[in-house]
Amino acid sequence: MSMRSGVTALWIIAIGVIIALLYLGRAILAPFALAVFLFLIMEGFTRLIRDRVGFMSENMSRAVAILGTLIGFGIFIGLLAQGIAQFSDQAGEYEEKINTLIADVYQTVNMGQAPTLTEILFDERGQRFFATIAGAMGDLSGDLVIILIYVAFLFLAQSAWAPKLDRIFHDDATRAQVSKIGHAARRGIETYLWTQTVISVMITVLTYITLIALGVENAIFLSGLIFVLNYIPTIGSIVAAFVPMLFALVQPEVPEWIPGGAQDGYVFAAIVFAAVSFWQFMIGNFVQPRIMGESLNISALVVLLSLAIWGAIWGIPGMFLSAPLTVLIMILCAQSATTRWISILLSADGDPGGTLTGEPDSIAQNSAETTAN
Repeated sequence: MSMRSGVTALWIIAIGVIIALLYLGRAILAPFALAVFLFLIMEGFTRLIRDRVGFMSENMSRAVAILGTLIGFGIFIGLLAQGIAQFSDQAGEYEEKINTLIADVYQTVNMGQAPTLTEILFDERGQRFFATIAGAMGDLSGDLVIILIYVAFLFLAQSAWAPKLDRIFHDDATRAQVSKIGHAARRGIETYLWTQTVISVMITVLTYITLIALGVENAIFLSGLIFVLNYIPTIGSIVAAFVPMLFALVQPEVPEWIPGGAQDGYVFAAIVFAAVSFWQFMIGNFVQPRIMGESLNISALVVLLSLAIWGAIWGIPGMFLSAPLTVLIMILCAQSATTRWISILLSADGDPGGTLTGEPDSIAQNSAETTAN
């Protein structure tokens, strides 16, 4: 009993120390983790090109993958910038509509004289809010540069990983086992990232078509936001359903086909919310479980908890990385008898897979002996 209590205490202390180090080093570790996952996406893209296009060498495939990723990222940033510019051109009309909505809210709840949007934004709380947003945008710009530098050095250091592994692990069996674990971890993370990308693309395309059909302005910008938000598990899809509704609510001109009349923005916003939520619900509940279920084995409750934990440790980057990091932890813990119980708890069906180093089936044997005793 005392030995078990000591082991439990050591586990608690170790987890506390690891969480503290992750939190204190978030300014360095979070950008590096994002760079690693971006590197894995590019490498997965490289292998896809190499397998599908026979005449391309590995270096040519990697160059095309890197160039394609950078071009896609540049196009995405350009679309967002275009959307922001379009909103800026209509700033006066949006402000007038928002002031009307604020007045309606104040009148409904009998709160007296309603302030204008300008008064709200430029009071003390508004100034603090904009200062926070400006600081976050500045940090994001700096992190993007750092992430790209990390990715470049990961590509440069890639060729030296195999010789280093040979020098660290001299035994062939141990080296093969470590290599197998590394491949399993990489394959698990790549599988999650690719499947999540496919799901996000499906939702984004269907949402864009829906927004265009409904007459929502700046549909490309809103669809781009939805594409990014769907990488955040659970919470991201909920926010993605509300964002188009809020923009539809303040849209200066409501389409004439709205049943309540051309000025009824509330009906228009409700229709937009229902249409966008339909795609989020259908794909999230029918398509996504089928795709994810065939490739990953991670509990939905664990995904939600990991979102809260990694979000508290690393903020927004932690939210984006919560699911792949949890997949990585589950794969690594499944390789040892002492940590396999963690993978069992993280998995969806209690069978995380993995190969126990040097002791296959030891968990089952120990369980049988315990039951017999």
